[in-house]
Amino acid sequence: MFEELINKKKSIAVIGLGYVGLPLALEFARKFKVIGFDIKPERIKLLKNRIDPSKELKPEEFDNTDISFTSEIDDLKKASFYIVAVPTPINEYNNPDLKPLIGATKTVATVLKKGDYVVYESTVYPGCTEEDCVPVLENISGLKFQTDFKVGYSPERINPGDKEHTLTKILKIVSGCDSESLAEIAKVYGEIIKAGIHKASSIKVAEAAKIIENTQRDVNIGLMNELSIIFSKMCINTFDVLEAAGTKWNFLKFSPGLVGGHCIGVDPYYLTYKSSKLGYHAQVINSGRYVNDSMGGYIAKQAIKMLITADKEIKPAKALIMGITFKENVSDIRNSKVVDIYKELKSYGLQHIDVIDPYADEHEVEEEYGIKLSKKPDKNYDLIIAAVSHKEYALLKNEDFKLIGNSKFVFIDIKGIFKNKVNSHIYWSL
Repeated sequence: MFEELINKKKSIAVIGLGYVGLPLALEFARKFKVIGFDIKPERIKLLKNRIDPSKELKPEEFDNTDISFTSEIDDLKKASFYIVAVPTPINEYNNPDLKPLIGATKTVATVLKKGDYVVYESTVYPGCTEEDCVPVLENISGLKFQTDFKVGYSPERINPGDKEHTLTKILKIVSGCDSESLAEIAKVYGEIIKAGIHKASSIKVAEAAKIIENTQRDVNIGLMNELSIIFSKMCINTFDVLEAAGTKWNFLKFSPGLVGGHCIGVDPYYLTYKSSKLGYHAQVINSGRYVNDSMGGYIAKQAIKMLITADKEIKPAKALIMGITFKENVSDIRNSKVVDIYKELKSYGLQHIDVIDPYADEHEVEEEYGIKLSKKPDKNYDLIIAAVSHKEYALLKNEDFKLIGNSKFVFIDIKGIFKNKVNSHIYWSL
């Protein structure tokens, strides 16, 4: 398989061209012949014009690539090595939503041929590839797993907004359904990954490795958030505590904050779902999830308390929320926990809440959350919440906030980026 791919006798198809799939497809297209497939024709149109809808990649990153973009399933028949990189979200009950994954699997199954490979990059619970996806491939294609086609799993490790730890610089985990597929898949990825390849002993091991990466971060951030709640009651600044504790060589440097997005705020639920199916209630993981999912409401309640302390009426109070993306310096609004703050403030009767964000798409925000973004801040705010630490916001100074806040305005600095910098008002941070 590798020899035929590298000699361009066969093609690679990447299914799903979002944050994960697009950079992967472009990187492969510098070495191999690639078909980039996405079910959204409007996305394909942008990509053909060298525009990344996610705003992560510049037009020049499309240069020197042997790639064709399409939303036509028939075009996938030309490929022999399929990589599935679609989202794996959760539903309103925090259970895995496999519809995008199974949908992509069905698409691949309709064009699957003898000798083909299918590699999954989407984050799933251990066992999902072989127990949920492979039967779909077999049933629709009429082919037999391992005998007629091979399957592998290589978890994505893309970090949106991170310009240092890019795709080729992150060590890649690969796995296969047998020794032959493992060797071939490792060689294919080895052509583009400079950081090296780790061959997992099985597909399930690779699936589990990926899901605990984000679960570990989630639990640790949950601990920091809980500590923040405790220290707030003690009138101690959490970031001062972490700075002091961080002077010890083996202290793990995590910080409190909102945990949203499509990875850390989602992946642990895949593991707890599988755990519950096996008869075990994951207590530590679920506790971390509970704490992190409740932080938006907690922050809003603290803001309300501080408005009352400042002798401000709640309903006519004017509020500004700075940032709505799930993390700093990205345009992704999926599973943004800033929305929880907005909704909680609304539930207390605040009528006037402006939301601004230099990265978020105003149409996406309105369509997804029913929130209309403001172009720029107004003036005379009673409450200002620095929700996302975009680099543009980090440059702001005390005088900038005095221009838009009224007398005794309340300032909520979620990530503590203005600690000891802004002091002309009532200040609070996690």
